[in-house]
Amino acid sequence: MTVKDIVLGKTVWRESGRSSDTRPSFLKLRASDLLAALSAVVLAFAALCALFPGWIAPYSPTLMLADRILLPPSAAHYFGTDYFGRDIFSVVVYGSRDSLLIGLASVLAGGLAGCVIGAVAGIAGGVIDLLLMRFIEIVMTIPGILLALAVAAVLGPNLFNIIFAVSISMVPGFARVFRSQIISVKERAFITAARSIGMPAPRIFFRHVLPNAWSPVLVMATIGLGTSILSAAGLSFLGLGVIKEIPDWGTLLSQGRGYLTVAWWISTFPGAAITLVVLAGNIIGDWLRDRLDPKREQR
Repeated sequence: MTVKDIVLGKTVWRESGRSSDTRPSFLKLRASDLLAALSAVVLAFAALCALFPGWIAPYSPTLMLADRILLPPSAAHYFGTDYFGRDIFSVVVYGSRDSLLIGLASVLAGGLAGCVIGAVAGIAGGVIDLLLMRFIEIVMTIPGILLALAVAAVLGPNLFNIIFAVSISMVPGFARVFRSQIISVKERAFITAARSIGMPAPRIFFRHVLPNAWSPVLVMATIGLGTSILSAAGLSFLGLGVIKEIPDWGTLLSQGRGYLTVAWWISTFPGAAITLVVLAGNIIGDWLRDRLDPKREQR
């Protein structure tokens, strides 16, 4: 006898109490788990490059070899050399420090500010919620990269200003997501029960509301890491990045654009590094979303 079950809004047909999809659960998850593991390796290697570049880079990033200018990739120079005779692989390894620092710091600063705004709006409600959300919507009408570009142009090119510019562009997204989570959680039965027994509001928030609202923010922060690195690279490409002796990935892209026809490797490998890190962050974000959302696990 065929039984029709409705599970979380999705129709599932079962025959004799068994699902039509008889594959073991580990077979369903193997591809996503493998991609997430590979992405974690990419991010771990990028972090290792940022923390201990001297262990990985075979040359100093400031070493200029006059007899090795514009050499293509080889066993001696994995990514080739640039017009100064610098080893591109070494410069990419050392340049990961600023790129990852901007990405992490921007996510932390923008995520914290956005979550504070979202929490205040979600808990207070009423006029405060209305005013904060209208302000967030006004900010959201400006594209993130354009907002970061305007802030960086006004404040000037240095590390702190770039972090501030990129983090400002990330605040609206975190604020809206966290506000919606706060509103959803605070209407649940266990929150009402906590209020009924006289539990103080701060304790309810930190002990019950916050632990049940943080998972989408974690997913968004993981994906936001790649977005912030991409935004920082865009600012550096336009000349508004950090001006240092050792360039970051976006500055390397900008420096190599005039040599694409004769030395494609100068821009290609920094661009590949940005692409891999951004893609890895997005894949891990999707994997975390699937793991932290119980509804997805039951599908």
